Amino acid sequence: MKHIANLLFEANILKKIPRSGFHFLGAGKESVAEHSFSVSFIAFVMAQMEPDVDALRLIAMCLVHDLPEAKTGDLNYVQKKYVTADENKAMNETTRKLPFGTKLSDLMAEFNARESMESKLAHDADQLALILDLKALSDIGYEPPKKWLPYALKRLETKTGQNLAESIMKTEWDAWWLENYVDSPAEKE
Repeated sequence: MKHIANLLFEANILKKIPRSGFHFLGAGKESVAEHSFSVSFIAFVMAQMEPDVDALRLIAMCLVHDLPEAKTGDLNYVQKKYVTADENKAMNETTRKLPFGTKLSDLMAEFNARESMESKLAHDADQLALILDLKALSDIGYEPPKKWLPYALKRLETKTGQNLAESIMKTEWDAWWLENYVDSPAEKE
Protein backbone atom coordinates (compact mmCIF):
# COMPACT_ATOMS: atom_id res chain seq x y z
CA MET A 1 0.00 0.00 0.00
CA LYS A 2 2.94 2.34 0.62
CA HIS A 3 3.78 2.35 -3.11
CA ILE A 4 0.18 3.19 -3.99
CA ALA A 5 0.22 6.06 -1.47
CA ASN A 6 3.46 7.29 -3.06
CA LEU A 7 1.78 7.19 -6.49
CA LEU A 8 -1.12 9.26 -5.20
CA PHE A 9 1.23 11.86 -3.71
CA GLU A 10 3.23 11.92 -6.95
CA ALA A 11 0.11 12.44 -9.07
CA ASN A 12 -1.11 15.07 -6.60
CA ILE A 13 2.03 17.18 -7.15
CA LEU A 14 0.77 17.83 -10.71
CA LYS A 15 -1.60 20.38 -9.14
CA LYS A 16 1.45 22.50 -8.33
CA ILE A 17 3.37 22.15 -11.61
CA PRO A 18 2.51 24.96 -14.04
CA ARG A 19 2.08 24.36 -17.74
CA SER A 20 4.97 26.24 -19.31
CA GLY A 21 3.46 27.15 -22.68
CA PHE A 22 1.38 29.96 -21.23
CA HIS A 23 4.54 32.01 -20.71
CA PHE A 24 4.79 32.42 -24.48
CA LEU A 25 1.16 33.48 -24.76
CA GLY A 26 1.51 36.35 -22.36
CA ALA A 27 -1.75 35.39 -20.63
CA GLY A 28 -3.43 32.53 -18.90
CA LYS A 29 -2.13 29.87 -16.56
CA GLU A 30 -2.90 26.29 -15.74
CA SER A 31 -1.40 23.45 -13.72
CA VAL A 32 -0.64 20.08 -15.28
CA ALA A 33 -3.44 18.59 -13.15
CA GLU A 34 -5.96 21.15 -14.41
CA HIS A 35 -4.90 20.33 -17.95
CA SER A 36 -5.24 16.59 -17.31
CA PHE A 37 -8.77 17.09 -15.99
CA SER A 38 -9.74 19.05 -19.10
CA VAL A 39 -8.18 16.47 -21.43
CA SER A 40 -9.91 13.61 -19.57
CA PHE A 41 -13.29 15.35 -19.68
CA ILE A 42 -12.91 16.02 -23.40
CA ALA A 43 -12.03 12.33 -23.84
CA PHE A 44 -15.23 11.36 -22.01
CA VAL A 45 -17.22 13.52 -24.44
CA MET A 46 -15.36 12.05 -27.42
CA ALA A 47 -16.11 8.53 -26.17
CA GLN A 48 -19.82 9.39 -26.28
CA MET A 49 -19.39 10.50 -29.88
CA GLU A 50 -17.35 7.40 -30.79
CA PRO A 51 -19.26 4.50 -29.19
CA ASP A 52 -16.98 1.85 -30.73
CA VAL A 53 -13.90 2.98 -28.79
CA ASP A 54 -12.90 1.66 -25.39
CA ALA A 55 -14.05 4.64 -23.32
CA LEU A 56 -12.33 3.58 -20.11
CA ARG A 57 -9.00 3.07 -21.89
CA LEU A 58 -9.30 6.42 -23.67
CA ILE A 59 -10.16 8.34 -20.50
CA ALA A 60 -7.50 6.52 -18.45
CA MET A 61 -4.91 7.28 -21.13
CA CYS A 62 -5.77 10.98 -20.92
CA LEU A 63 -5.74 10.92 -17.15
CA VAL A 64 -2.15 9.58 -17.03
CA HIS A 65 -0.70 11.09 -20.21
CA ASP A 66 1.24 13.75 -18.28
CA LEU A 67 2.00 11.72 -15.14
CA PRO A 68 5.76 11.63 -15.92
CA GLU A 69 5.73 15.44 -15.61
CA ALA A 70 5.57 14.99 -11.85
CA LYS A 71 9.25 14.09 -12.22
CA THR A 72 10.26 15.91 -15.42
CA GLY A 73 8.22 19.10 -15.24
CA ASP A 74 6.25 20.42 -18.19
CA LEU A 75 8.31 21.17 -21.27
CA ASN A 76 6.73 23.27 -24.01
CA TYR A 77 7.60 23.04 -27.70
CA VAL A 78 10.46 25.54 -27.46
CA GLN A 79 12.01 23.84 -24.44
CA LYS A 80 11.72 20.41 -26.09
CA LYS A 81 13.98 21.72 -28.84
CA TYR A 82 16.81 22.02 -26.31
CA VAL A 83 15.92 19.66 -23.46
CA THR A 84 14.85 16.03 -23.64
CA ALA A 85 12.86 14.64 -20.73
CA ASP A 86 13.21 10.91 -20.18
CA GLU A 87 9.50 10.22 -19.73
CA ASN A 88 10.00 6.46 -20.05
CA LYS A 89 12.48 6.46 -17.18
CA ALA A 90 10.15 8.63 -15.10
CA MET A 91 7.19 6.35 -15.83
CA ASN A 92 9.20 3.19 -15.12
CA GLU A 93 10.33 4.56 -11.76
CA THR A 94 6.78 5.56 -10.92
CA THR A 95 5.23 2.21 -11.82
CA ARG A 96 7.86 -0.45 -11.07
CA LYS A 97 6.71 -1.23 -7.52
CA LEU A 98 2.98 -1.03 -8.20
CA PRO A 99 0.86 -4.18 -8.59
CA PHE A 100 -0.88 -2.45 -11.51
CA GLY A 101 2.21 -0.62 -12.79
CA THR A 102 2.21 -2.33 -16.17
CA LYS A 103 -1.33 -1.05 -16.78
CA LEU A 104 -0.10 2.53 -16.33
CA SER A 105 3.01 1.93 -18.44
CA ASP A 106 0.96 0.28 -21.16
CA LEU A 107 -1.43 3.26 -21.29
CA MET A 108 1.52 5.62 -21.64
CA ALA A 109 3.13 3.46 -24.34
CA GLU A 110 -0.14 3.32 -26.27
CA PHE A 111 -0.57 7.08 -25.98
CA ASN A 112 2.94 7.66 -27.31
CA ALA A 113 2.61 5.10 -30.13
CA ARG A 114 -0.41 6.93 -31.59
CA GLU A 115 -1.62 3.83 -33.41
CA SER A 116 -4.94 2.92 -31.80
CA MET A 117 -8.07 4.98 -32.29
CA GLU A 118 -8.10 5.61 -28.55
CA SER A 119 -4.57 7.04 -28.64
CA LYS A 120 -5.40 9.28 -31.60
CA LEU A 121 -8.49 10.56 -29.80
CA ALA A 122 -6.39 11.07 -26.66
CA HIS A 123 -3.92 13.20 -28.61
CA ASP A 124 -6.78 15.18 -30.07
CA ALA A 125 -8.27 15.66 -26.60
CA ASP A 126 -4.88 17.02 -25.51
CA GLN A 127 -4.91 19.52 -28.38
CA LEU A 128 -8.58 20.40 -27.86
CA ALA A 129 -7.86 21.34 -24.25
CA LEU A 130 -5.26 23.79 -25.55
CA ILE A 131 -7.62 25.03 -28.27
CA LEU A 132 -10.31 25.74 -25.65
CA ASP A 133 -7.83 27.78 -23.61
CA LEU A 134 -6.53 29.66 -26.65
CA LYS A 135 -10.06 30.39 -27.91
CA ALA A 136 -11.19 31.64 -24.49
CA LEU A 137 -8.17 33.94 -24.18
CA SER A 138 -8.74 35.18 -27.71
CA ASP A 139 -12.43 35.82 -27.01
CA ILE A 140 -11.59 38.07 -24.08
CA GLY A 141 -9.21 40.17 -26.14
CA TYR A 142 -5.75 38.63 -25.98
CA GLU A 143 -4.10 38.69 -29.40
CA PRO A 144 -1.18 36.21 -29.07
CA PRO A 145 -3.42 33.11 -28.79
CA LYS A 146 -4.77 33.86 -32.27
CA LYS A 147 -1.28 33.20 -33.67
CA TRP A 148 -1.06 29.82 -31.93
CA LEU A 149 -4.54 28.49 -32.76
CA PRO A 150 -3.75 27.47 -36.38
CA TYR A 151 -0.85 25.31 -35.19
CA ALA A 152 -2.96 23.51 -32.59
CA LEU A 153 -5.78 23.01 -35.09
CA LYS A 154 -3.36 21.42 -37.61
CA ARG A 155 -2.31 18.80 -35.05
CA LEU A 156 -5.79 17.24 -34.86
CA GLU A 157 -5.82 13.72 -36.30
CA THR A 158 -9.40 12.47 -36.05
CA LYS A 159 -12.62 13.60 -37.66
CA THR A 160 -14.20 13.77 -34.21
CA GLY A 161 -11.42 16.07 -32.98
CA GLN A 162 -11.68 18.23 -36.07
CA ASN A 163 -15.47 18.51 -35.77
CA LEU A 164 -15.23 19.48 -32.10
CA ALA A 165 -12.56 22.07 -32.93
CA GLU A 166 -14.73 23.55 -35.66
CA SER A 167 -17.59 23.92 -33.20
CA ILE A 168 -15.29 25.39 -30.54
CA MET A 169 -14.00 27.96 -33.01
CA LYS A 170 -17.57 29.02 -33.89
CA THR A 171 -18.65 29.33 -30.25
CA GLU A 172 -17.87 32.21 -27.92
CA TRP A 173 -16.27 31.03 -24.68
CA ASP A 174 -19.10 32.42 -22.55
CA ALA A 175 -22.05 31.51 -24.79
CA TRP A 176 -23.18 28.78 -22.38
CA TRP A 177 -23.41 31.39 -19.63
CA LEU A 178 -25.14 34.07 -21.67
CA GLU A 179 -27.67 31.66 -23.17
CA ASN A 180 -28.68 30.22 -19.82
CA TYR A 181 -28.25 32.87 -17.16
CA VAL A 182 -28.30 36.38 -18.53
CA ASP A 183 -31.83 37.72 -18.95
CA SER A 184 -33.31 34.25 -19.02
CA PRO A 185 -37.06 34.02 -18.36
CA ALA A 186 -36.36 32.48 -14.94
CA GLU A 187 -34.28 35.55 -14.01
CA LYS A 188 -37.22 37.88 -14.70
CA GLU A 189 -39.67 36.02 -12.46
